[in-house]
Amino acid sequence: MPYRTETDMSRRTYLKLTGGASAVGLTGVAGCLGDDSTTITPGTAPGFPPFEMQEDGELVGFDVDLLEAVVGETDYELGEWATFEFDSLIPALTQNEEIDVIAAAMTITEDRQETIAFSDPYWESDQAILVREGGDFQPSSWEDFEGVRVGAQSGTTGADQVSANLVDPGIISEDDYSSYDSYVFAVEDLANENVDAVVIDLPVAETFAANRDVEVAFIEETGEQFGFGIRQGESEFQSALNDGIATVRDDGTYEEITNTWFGQE
Repeated sequence: MPYRTETDMSRRTYLKLTGGASAVGLTGVAGCLGDDSTTITPGTAPGFPPFEMQEDGELVGFDVDLLEAVVGETDYELGEWATFEFDSLIPALTQNEEIDVIAAAMTITEDRQETIAFSDPYWESDQAILVREGGDFQPSSWEDFEGVRVGAQSGTTGADQVSANLVDPGIISEDDYSSYDSYVFAVEDLANENVDAVVIDLPVAETFAANRDVEVAFIEETGEQFGFGIRQGESEFQSALNDGIATVRDDGTYEEITNTWFGQE
């Protein structure tokens, strides 16, 4: 389904009407979140509509609106957004401490939890296999992929699915797998027939299918859960985020943001 409709409002207008906190100027020090620092710096990876993308030079999307609404229910303030390639987000959080929270449709996994902590889940997703609309390649299972070219964004669970189901079993070779910094580039390569399929989170696949000449061939039910990523040991911040998520779910804000970006069912 499209991530915008004729009745959709801009992010700034939406936040003004719903009372969500918009990004404010940076007044704290990123990476030094503590008792005396209430301003947090959020980081994301644009190119993953409708969760986060650049639109007319502005960072917008479901994750952007949701984090701003969640933080608006806490004693913290949100600083200016920082953008990175997806697989650079965790190092930016933990090693360089350029950001304090990741809002990038990041799946909560055991591997990631060895390095970072997460808020409570705020979204559940499966993986989708995206192909050219009306194209010759219309797979119904992983076994149909022999000899075809497949793409995914590096560092994502989509890339994990390609490795686990296609590369490791030898259904496709490493040479037939293309890794991308952004799914926008992956879908462009799919449309241009440089790859035959892209493995991607289902809601993002549906957004691309609504706006490009691509379609979902089949769904791999993974039951992934997205969470906001934070540094380990920041329990007060984690609790504040969890309370904020619960509040926006209970007061209807979460549903309004969901309808804004995914449309009403």
